[in-house]
Amino acid sequence: MSFLDTKHKRKSATWTSIIAIIILFLIFNFGMRYFDPPKEFGISVNFGTSNVGSGDVQPTEALKQASQQTETETVEEEEVVDKPIVKEPIVEEPIVEEQVATSTPTSKPSEEVITQENEEAIAIKKQKEADRKKKLREQQEADRKAAEEKEKIEAENKRIEKEKQEKIDAENKRIEKERQEKAAKKKNLDALLGGIGNTDGKADGGEGNDNQAGDKGKTTGDPNASGYYGNGGSGSGGNYRLGNRKAVTMPKPTYDCNEEGKVFVSISVDKSGNVITAQPGIKGTTNSAACLLQRAKEAALKTKFNSDTDAPAKQVGTIIYNFSLSK
Repeated sequence: MSFLDTKHKRKSATWTSIIAIIILFLIFNFGMRYFDPPKEFGISVNFGTSNVGSGDVQPTEALKQASQQTETETVEEEEVVDKPIVKEPIVEEPIVEEQVATSTPTSKPSEEVITQENEEAIAIKKQKEADRKKKLREQQEADRKAAEEKEKIEAENKRIEKEKQEKIDAENKRIEKERQEKAAKKKNLDALLGGIGNTDGKADGGEGNDNQAGDKGKTTGDPNASGYYGNGGSGSGGNYRLGNRKAVTMPKPTYDCNEEGKVFVSISVDKSGNVITAQPGIKGTTNSAACLLQRAKEAALKTKFNSDTDAPAKQVGTIIYNFSLSK
């Protein structure tokens, strides 16, 4: 109901009903002490079986039959007192009225008690019905909130699952894109290198100083060499590493050994370009025969590099000699 739609209204209605019941109870039990109509007492009448009598002894039962003379006297007396006899029934009438009058007030309290009990029962019944409806509404509200909370949890789980799937899809797309980019770069590199792209090579990248794709050098060269000029890895020529400095003269080593292989020589060069020390057989050497080491050292000491005033007083580098019996 709209007039009991809030907690305060329902509470006010409850207290109003209780106070009204208490007031009615006090009025019916303590405030109405009168009779309507008032009591009437009437006239007290002596017990007897005839309209006339004499003597001072009151019999408790009906009298015996009197003599004829008595009957005659009685008839005469009846004639004498004819008028009072007619009036006596009038005196008896108030007795009947008194009984009716006295019986009326006795039923009134009973009706009042019944009415009061009915009102209390109705009030209690209404209160119980209100409590039942209140509990029903509270249960419905609790069920509604539980359903909403369940829907929120399910929606949150779906959102998290969707975000995870989106991240996985994005990562897969990124990996696929990188793979395609690498494949495209390899294809372009192969196209720039010409026939090399048709070989069975599987390596990526390249090395050189020409700003063009490819791996500058010679197929017989040393992958560890940093120079791109010289005799390469065949014969008795050499390759070198000395920063940006270039070899001005680089004589070939004397090759009178029955050995072949690569010899790495560590060199120290001054600012004028002279090789001041040479140490053959360092890491990278494939044949450490004394003959090859000696010839490599001699050739390294004879090598001349361009002068550089900005270079350190002792610049360290490497010369690689490749000795081959087929040349």
